[in-house]
Amino acid sequence: MIESYPLRQIIDDEGNLIDSNNRDLINRELVQKAYFNMYRIRTFDKKAKSLQRQGRIGTYPPFEGQEAAQVGSALALGENDWIFPTYRDHGAMLTYGADMTRTFLYWNGRMEGCVPPEGKHIFPAAVPIATQLLHAVGASWAEKRKGTNAIAIAYFGDGATSEGDFHEGLNFASVFQTPTIFFNQNNGYAISVPFERQTNSKTIAQKGVAYDIPSVRVDGNDFFAVYFEMQKAVKRARTGGGPSLIEAVTWRTGAHTTADDPTKYRPEGLGEDVVDPLVRLERFMKNAEYWDEAFITTTHVEVEEEVEAAVKAMEDYPAPRVEDLFDYVFAELPEQLKKQKASYLQLLGGQ
Repeated sequence: MIESYPLRQIIDDEGNLIDSNNRDLINRELVQKAYFNMYRIRTFDKKAKSLQRQGRIGTYPPFEGQEAAQVGSALALGENDWIFPTYRDHGAMLTYGADMTRTFLYWNGRMEGCVPPEGKHIFPAAVPIATQLLHAVGASWAEKRKGTNAIAIAYFGDGATSEGDFHEGLNFASVFQTPTIFFNQNNGYAISVPFERQTNSKTIAQKGVAYDIPSVRVDGNDFFAVYFEMQKAVKRARTGGGPSLIEAVTWRTGAHTTADDPTKYRPEGLGEDVVDPLVRLERFMKNAEYWDEAFITTTHVEVEEEVEAAVKAMEDYPAPRVEDLFDYVFAELPEQLKKQKASYLQLLGGQ
């Protein structure tokens, strides 16, 4: 079956263009947009890991190594589309327009971090595995019934394909031909469990066959391969062609989260042959004569200033109200929680 889903590539590890069919679609504007966003989310990710180690935010799930998949998919979306991310897709969220300060606030345990910018359809990151697939199908079905051309993308990892929600989401989307893109980032491991323990299938893409959903397998570290396949899926969904399943084969460079130690379950040296997607893009830029030292320098300065400003804004944010834990869960607070709240306020008043 793997022969039916070859890994689609446009540039190789050395940054050489190996698919000339897309040559005319690649231009300086697209290349610089890709580089800017990939460098931006890489810088955010590195800063977030550093903040966690310093105790300035909580447990954090790094996405280093998956920048091409997240940026390539998010840049292909339109202004009115919906994205349903996992807890590892804040790179895609930032690319699509999420506020960086609020993204840091989310990882600092603040509910304000779940609020998207006005007019942006960005669902809060899903921590339960695969639940967001059903939400994406529902949102896209609603858009279809309303007669709009908005679509929804559901991000998920390889581990999510072991959940019933994955199959229910694909089945419903296929039956009702919803404008949904199921975007899988197959990074090799679901926490500590390798891909081959999730499924006996050789690919995730082939799982679309049972639901008659067009599926493709792309090199998730090749920005252009992801971006152009996403464009095809977006066009299909927008024009009534129904759902698509994209498997972006990538690699999680670091730990599952900052509370994890991958040396306990990943063999030594595994993944060392994977070329960093940002390095790969840089090689292409140099090979294709898109490299511009002034642009690179400006990008680095602008991004690093933005990240530092967002951290400062996060740490200067007004202190949280612990009462919010009580006030925004139930329509009417149960008696037991009323007593807990009163006890807490009394304790707080005595300090």
